Amino acid sequence: MSNKASMQMLAHELVQLLWSEVLLLPKDQFSTLVDNHSTLLFEAAELGNVDYLIILIRTYPDLIWRVDEKNRSIFHIAVKLRQENVFNLIYEIGSIKGMIAQYIDADDNTMLHLAGRLAPLERLNIISGAALQMQRELLWFKEIEKIVPPSYKKLVNKGIDGEPADTPWESFTKNHEKLKEQGEKWMKDTANYCMLVAALIATVVFAAAFTVPGGNNQEIGIPIFLKHKWFLVFFISDAIALVSSSTSILIFLSILTSRYAEEDFLESLPRRLLFGLTTLFISIVTMVVAFSATCFLVYYSEMAWLPIVIIVSAGVPVTLFVRLHYQLWADIIRSTYWSRFLFQPNKSRLF
Repeated sequence: MSNKASMQMLAHELVQLLWSEVLLLPKDQFSTLVDNHSTLLFEAAELGNVDYLIILIRTYPDLIWRVDEKNRSIFHIAVKLRQENVFNLIYEIGSIKGMIAQYIDADDNTMLHLAGRLAPLERLNIISGAALQMQRELLWFKEIEKIVPPSYKKLVNKGIDGEPADTPWESFTKNHEKLKEQGEKWMKDTANYCMLVAALIATVVFAAAFTVPGGNNQEIGIPIFLKHKWFLVFFISDAIALVSSSTSILIFLSILTSRYAEEDFLESLPRRLLFGLTTLFISIVTMVVAFSATCFLVYYSEMAWLPIVIIVSAGVPVTLFVRLHYQLWADIIRSTYWSRFLFQPNKSRLF
């Protein structure tokens, strides 16, 4: 890792050295060189090489205004290819960003039209799950909406390859139709499986509440172990398991009955899935705690080692659930809550 960092540092120093030599050229030679090799600027934007762009633009700010053969700036390319590190440079150029955001390319595409296209596969696959990929695409579209003039939301582009002209949102809807269907299927499948588990847990803990360990006193009808501390642990954990599993069922049911509009993938559906998984996890943990408390009540006085062994074994499904679903949890949290930091100025200041 250190070797990679040192190689990157040497590459940056080399670029700075070469660029400083280029800046010493006479004005006419410098302009010719920049004009003939401006493609390097756009290739860096395509690859997301923000460090290279910062070195060039910091010493020659006029490169901000450069456009390619289709009249697209580096920010238009960053939007099209979903290079957020390059795009975030736009927040460091002040009021100029409003002027650059007004650029319209040769096909009458605004920056918002480019955000309406589907991201390249290699950038899309950075996010796991079709629903979260749809969420990321919506985040891009909503962010570009804040930058472009309001009138651009209704502008239509040129129809390419015989296709009809579209507004940005029409373009987004059409290009993301398949991804939306995949996201809906992924959400419903996940909700179905999780709701089945939650229903099984709710059934078990509901029955356990009326078949308490040790049974009831036949004369007065109260549980025999009522005053035992482990009975209190059993009853509280069983109640929490019932409430959390029932809540999980309702949350997953709301996912299944959602209308699945594009905007639902932005926050509503991911949050429901996150809360549903959390309540399901709580129900599993409390069900295991209730089971462990029952073991202590019934067997501890006769075989002290047995409940301890059972409790250790009961921790296996909890650990397994965390290991199997941790990545999904992390992806949802990162995509739903940390994504608010996706679009912000770079740490390396441009100017």
